[in-house]
Amino acid sequence: MNCRVVVEAAVPVFDVETEDEAIRIAISKTGEMLNPDLNYVEINMGERTSPSGEELPPAFIAADEALVALELEMTVFNVEREEHASRIARKEIGQRLENIPLEVTEVEVLEEDELDEESEDDADADAGELDDLDLESDADSDSNEANAASDEDSDDEDDEVLPEFEDLVE
Repeated sequence: MNCRVVVEAAVPVFDVETEDEAIRIAISKTGEMLNPDLNYVEINMGERTSPSGEELPPAFIAADEALVALELEMTVFNVEREEHASRIARKEIGQRLENIPLEVTEVEVLEEDELDEESEDDADADAGELDDLDLESDADSDSNEANAASDEDSDDEDDEVLPEFEDLVE
């Protein structure tokens, strides 16, 4: 069974003046801590509500410091039950985000069809990137061959102009 797990994180941000600035810095800070090991984790703004049900912005600012609610979403593969998926996600994310409180907010079991669509989209994107890389490598190899040919010509000329080392020593 495969599951999509959403974990809520409370990310502290310092020296900020606006909520937008706090959110941008929190997303950047979280991305730096997760990458490159967990580059497959999606980072989104979290949702906060007041006790009366009123929707609040994801950042709370006091004295130029903010606490930003972020949602970190990842897919966990080959688990036996939802509890297992939530523990894996919390452990993987928690290892990279030290001193940041985490709470699992949602665990969704993925159907095989959803997973197949995601893998096809990823495969199409990867194939496009590989085609671009092939074109770049072909251009690089052509220029490298031209440079190598000119280097060989210059080496032959250098041999004729410079005397042998043994001749200089005598």
